[in-house]
Amino acid sequence: MSEPIIEVRHLRKNFGEHEVLKDVDFSVNEGDVTCVIGVSGSGKSTLLRCINLLETPTSGQILFHGEDVAAQRLNAPGYRAKVGMVFQSFNLFNNMTVLENCMVGMRKVLKKDKAEARRTALYYLDKVGMAPYINAKPRQISGGQKQRVAIARALCMQPEVLLFDEPTSALDPQMVGEVLEVMRTLAQEGLTMIIVTHEMAFARDVSNKVVFMHDGVICEQGSPDQIFTNPQQEQTREFLARFMKR
Repeated sequence: MSEPIIEVRHLRKNFGEHEVLKDVDFSVNEGDVTCVIGVSGSGKSTLLRCINLLETPTSGQILFHGEDVAAQRLNAPGYRAKVGMVFQSFNLFNNMTVLENCMVGMRKVLKKDKAEARRTALYYLDKVGMAPYINAKPRQISGGQKQRVAIARALCMQPEVLLFDEPTSALDPQMVGEVLEVMRTLAQEGLTMIIVTHEMAFARDVSNKVVFMHDGVICEQGSPDQIFTNPQQEQTREFLARFMKR
């Protein structure tokens, strides 16, 4: 059994008086594809943002290879290069081309020279089917294409873990499939991923671990077969009954 890459222990997050995460525990091993599901407001995105240190946990630990990243004044950009994140709103730089968007992190954070950064960017843009658009600005491409560029940009940093925060929720339905297909390929290649998603069929078919969150706690977790075929908790059953009808 491999050592966990990420361990979340007794994680709590408050916004003022509102407790969003309540004593959350889970771990991610190398090669895991963990899908986090649950209704809006259950704490899923906040959990990802804490793991990525975009939010500071109120208490608890986030261990990356056994080191508590939440407790240390570590180099956050360097850590985020290893634990990357793809956002629902793409977060591309509108004044840069597709190629420049993918090169900028490698140049600034990884200190790669221009030629190497360009080579790596072209490789990953080709991988997600965006090589023909390297000179386009974000405003000139569709939402699905923007999200594929955002995935390529994250992959350029060669992360150990990639976090996805509802990567298809801002897309038109016809564009969802093209992004999920890229993610499906990454899963098959063994990339470790934590994915907050409302795409239940994707979670069932692609993940090896499903975490169901409800009201700031992990209500249930297990294999896709366990969660989707034989959920143990009433909240899980109610949630799946609603979502699987769609």
